[in-house]
Amino acid sequence: MMVDAIRLLLFPALMAFAASSDLFTMTISNRVSLALTAGFFALALVMGMGAGDMLSHTGAGLAVLAITFCFFAFGWIGGGDAKLAAATALWLGFDHLFEFAVYASLLGGALTLLIIKFRVLPLPALLARQEWVQRLHQSDGGVPYGIALAAAALVVYPHTPWMKALAL
Repeated sequence: MMVDAIRLLLFPALMAFAASSDLFTMTISNRVSLALTAGFFALALVMGMGAGDMLSHTGAGLAVLAITFCFFAFGWIGGGDAKLAAATALWLGFDHLFEFAVYASLLGGALTLLIIKFRVLPLPALLARQEWVQRLHQSDGGVPYGIALAAAALVVYPHTPWMKALAL
C-alpha cells in the first residue's frame, strides 16, 4: 500500500515542484534531480525491477544527460533543466523517451512563444511588483523550460509501467 502511494505521488510531486521552482526562481535545485534519482532506484528495488531493466533505465538517463549537457554547454538550456530531463528519462526509460521528447519540445515551444508574447505586453501594476513576474518579463531573460519538461513528464507518466501496475 505504501509503495503504491509512493509510486503514485513521488514522481508527480517532484515534477510539480520543479516546474513551480523554475517559474518562480528560474532555478531547479539539484535536490530535485537527486530525489528523483534516489526515488527511482529505491522504488525499482522495492518493486523488484530486474537488473536489465534498471540498467536500461539508467542508460536512458545517462544518454539524456549527455545530450542535455551539450545543450547546456551551448547555452540553450540551464543546468537544472539538463539534470531534470536526465532524471525524468531515468524514470521513463527508453520505452517512453521519444514520447517525452516530443511532448517536451512541443510544450517548450508553446511556452517560449507565450513568454515572448508576454514580454511585449505592458505589465499591469499589480504584477509589476512581483519579482518573479519582472524576471519573466525581461526581454533578455531565459525561459523556465522546467515547466515544459515537467508537463511532458506528467503527460507520459500515466502510460508507464509504474502507473499501469496500479490498474487505476
